[in-house]
Amino acid sequence: MLKRYFLNNKKRNFSIASIWIKGGSDMDSYSKKGVNKILCSLLTRGCEGFNNFTLSEYIESYGAELNQEVFEDGISISIKSLNEHFSKLFPLLDLIINKPILSETEFKKAKKSSIDYIKKDKENPFNICFEKWRKIVYSNHPYASNTIGNANDVSKITYEDVLLEFKNFKNREKYLISNNPEINGENFGTLEKKIIKEKSGHLEHNLIAMKRFDYFNNDSNQTIIMIGNQTCSRRSSEYLLLKVLESYLSYGMSAALFKLFREKHGITYDLGVYYPIRSGNAPFLIYLSVSNKQALFAFELLSTLWKNLLFNQLTDAEIFLAKEKLKGSFLLGNQSLDEILQRKIQLISYGIPPISEIHLNSKIEEISSLDILKLTNKFFSKPFLSISGNEKVCLEIFNRWKKNF
Repeated sequence: MLKRYFLNNKKRNFSIASIWIKGGSDMDSYSKKGVNKILCSLLTRGCEGFNNFTLSEYIESYGAELNQEVFEDGISISIKSLNEHFSKLFPLLDLIINKPILSETEFKKAKKSSIDYIKKDKENPFNICFEKWRKIVYSNHPYASNTIGNANDVSKITYEDVLLEFKNFKNREKYLISNNPEINGENFGTLEKKIIKEKSGHLEHNLIAMKRFDYFNNDSNQTIIMIGNQTCSRRSSEYLLLKVLESYLSYGMSAALFKLFREKHGITYDLGVYYPIRSGNAPFLIYLSVSNKQALFAFELLSTLWKNLLFNQLTDAEIFLAKEKLKGSFLLGNQSLDEILQRKIQLISYGIPPISEIHLNSKIEEISSLDILKLTNKFFSKPFLSISGNEKVCLEIFNRWKKNF
């Protein structure tokens, strides 16, 4: 029986259908990191009845959009068009998923594109710093790798590797969501959807044996600092606590990071919190960039802030404001239908039932300062640190970090 999801999100003059395929770069086999990124690119480069050019021309002739993206634990493919054209375009998703051409010529182009992107990625010290942080936090876990893979692996991926990966891809669970009720008909292909309950396992790692610091000498006047740890799955009850903490630290000009580093001292180029949605234990880190001259001072400020989170509860005013900003961010996230559909189908694939806005706000209100304090001690008492900058500065920060953490 064909089962699909329909989101009745007010009447709009356009329709979106989004497919979430469970398993993304975490399905890349050892020494083949990046194979799912190449496969995903190939899927949208031609399917039964359409080569690469005719598929693009057909979609563009209706002013529609076809998008694809690979995540650590899933692949997203979506199509968007005006309502009057949707019935002509929606069947393409079935063809793309089930009957792609997977041309060897297009494979070579996709592989080259991945290699070029990896090279470009290496030009950004922020990316390098983050990659090093992920490696020490996640070790051999799939979350330790960039979804696009690494240059050494991608260069060795063959056309046969991609065809073999597609056989694996066909057996993965697929979830479909749309704001167009017509997709519930039986004439739009054979995409299947299954709901399963997953175990929320904890990613084990030895904090004593594992190195918790790494750095990269970028020979510039900029120092980048990233500190944090892996936390919990989106399915965990602790997810909302971390969102409140993220709100306190980084949402708006009233955020703790902004007030400390920008308003009070004016020393950072860039700063914030990275906390994405993940099926497994998501990373939570604070990142900032400063001049080499200000780097040691910035690290001392960051260390003080971190210790404060570990030993002191947020004030009533601080946690109230953090909650209100978090509620506001959820409202902003509901303004774009693309974002709503993407978020809902991703959560459904994780086995998370949708909850009402009233229920969500109620759960947020139940969070206390003591809950946040217990959370920070659970996840952040032994943080991981990655730095990109002048070698001398990096090593001096490391020496201070050892004393503090």
